Formats: sequence, C-alpha cells, structure tokens
Amino acid sequence: MNFIIFTDLDGTLLNHDDYSFSDALPLIEKIKARNIPLIFTTSKTKKECEILQNKMDIDMPFIVENGAAVYGMGDVDILGVRVGLIREFLEPHKDRYHIRAFYDMSVEEIMKQTGFDKENATLAKDREFSQPFLIEDESELEEFRLLAKKSGFKILKGGRFYHLVSQDQDKGRAVLRVLNKIGKGKKSIALGDNYNDLDMLKVVDIPILVPYKKDSFIDAKLPNMIKAPYTGAKGWAKALGEIIG
Repeated sequence: MNFIIFTDLDGTLLNHDDYSFSDALPLIEKIKARNIPLIFTTSKTKKECEILQNKMDIDMPFIVENGAAVYGMGDVDILGVRVGLIREFLEPHKDRYHIRAFYDMSVEEIMKQTGFDKENATLAKDREFSQPFLIEDESELEEFRLLAKKSGFKILKGGRFYHLVSQDQDKGRAVLRVLNKIGKGKKSIALGDNYNDLDMLKVVDIPILVPYKKDSFIDAKLPNMIKAPYTGAKGWAKALGEIIG
C-alpha cells in the first residue's frame, strides 16, 4: 500500500524533553527507502524544519507554524498572515491580558522556557506567520480568545505555549493542500500529541495520537484513531511501524 505520513515534531517525532529522534531513526530510514513522503506538520519555523530535514536527510514538502504555510511544492503556499499583522493586533492588548509573546522574550528566556540551545532558540524566535505566547492568568484566556476572533485571529494550544495565528489557517487545511498535490491514491497517516494537532488528525485516514506525557493523552475521540504506547520518538516509531510494516 502507498502511504503518505504527516507528523508533528515537538512531543511527537521529537521527544518533549531532549528533542531527540534517535528512537525513530531506524523507521525513518525504512520510510526513506520505500519513498514514502514524510511531511513535517509543525509549529516550528521554516529554518527549524530545514535543519531537521538536513539531519534526517529528507527532501520533502513541509508545513510550518501550525498550518500557516506549505514549503517545498513550488511557490510557497501561504494560508496564514504575516507576523507583522499579528503583532499589530497583539501589541495594544498584551499588557491588559499579561501576555508575553516570543518577540518580547530574549533568546536566553526562550532557551529557559523550551530547553533549546542558543542556535535553536534564535531560530524559533524568528517567526513568519505566528506568535507563541504565555499568559499569566489563564482565566483571562477565553476573553482574549473572543477578542482575537473578532479581529480575524485564533489561539491554538501547543505543548508549551499558546499560539496566536490567523483564523483561516490550521494544520488540517494545510494537510489537505498537500494531499491534493502529492497524496492522491495514497493512504494518509498523521501523528500528533496536542490540541493544535487535532485538525490534522481529523482529515487523514489513520490518525495516531501520541501521549503528551506517560500514559496521558489529550481528550480526543476520532474514527480509526490509534493511541501510541509511549511518548515521543519511541511511541511514534512503535505505532507507525505497526501500520506501515
């Protein structure tokens, strides 16, 4: 059977704490040998994805910043809005809601929040289409969410941060763009661990939910959904390997 695989990175293909993918490497090599498309579908930036693709020796399209854009299929396919517009909306409200956005954080603070080294923290800070943020009082999040919606934005929950993005983007819409281009006749698989992955998991043939911590899954019930037995790269490889053989 011909497959196409869409995968979240942080907490899914990459371990949550050390960002290692070593447990998945043997399966990645088999996927490459069988010419199965492996499509990063992540909150990470273009530069972060390119570095990871180089490390894995992968040359495939990839989806960045929670479905904001698809690279690697000719001209960049943009579903989101440029980060300047997001910042223009956020700036007048961030003090009222006690929000710290990535653009307010130093590289050192991002390193502390994420566990990244300096190079990766610098790359993560350089956003094109989204703005990760922390909010001091989560009871104010719903009010801020409604305000964002009125202005054409929405808030997604990731593993460590909330993400302010365009109302018109999500991972599912971006996945469908890729499927229409290179996925016809293929069985689609997606793997993710958090709420910002749900739109992606809903549009594929086989959704795989990875636990965000040991034995703990987000609240999600989808047809044909498979739950990985372990967190991170080990769970990714175990669940996916049993499907693709």
